[in-house]
Amino acid sequence: MRLCLVRHGETDWNAAGRIQGQLDVPLNARGQQQAQAVAAALATQPFNAVFSSDLSRAQQTAAAVAQRQQLPVQTLNGWRERHHGRMQGQTYCELASSWPEGHQRLRARDPDFEVDGGESLRQLAARCRHNLTELTALGQPCVLVVTHGGVLDVLHRLVCGEPLHTPRRVAIRNCAIHWLEHLGGTWTVLSWGDETHLQNARDELPD
Repeated sequence: MRLCLVRHGETDWNAAGRIQGQLDVPLNARGQQQAQAVAAALATQPFNAVFSSDLSRAQQTAAAVAQRQQLPVQTLNGWRERHHGRMQGQTYCELASSWPEGHQRLRARDPDFEVDGGESLRQLAARCRHNLTELTALGQPCVLVVTHGGVLDVLHRLVCGEPLHTPRRVAIRNCAIHWLEHLGGTWTVLSWGDETHLQNARDELPD
């Protein structure tokens, strides 16, 4: 099984460095252009299914690809971004001022920090493992999933055997393309962070 992963296109909150989490923020004009660019880049790739987070920024991005593929978009809330609790809606500067301890624990990538009503990295990792198990059970040869930066970061760590608390070492740009493969019971990274179809992109959670 080959799995193509795409982060949603840019939103106004991405551009402003504002934490979205599971708040439903739509694509901006640049994000819509990015969605069309990734759809064109994947137009000749035969997918058996297209899945998306049920948040609108991911659904809008997936719809652009699915339209060219003549496939429906199947939305699943398990592919949502990490829930950032009371941090959602704030910029990192605002967070550092309003909740210095929370800001510090977020930046330190404390795996058990539940973000005051939100979701810990360890909980997110469990959700991501479950997502991969469900995809494997489908038995489809090639699947597309449009999701979010935090989810993609954790998926990369799970597949590569990297801890949750270390700084991010790979870029996860809006509408970049990532490929995983499941073979012999093991997931591997085939390629990561293909941006050849894009010009400039923003990372919501830079490390």
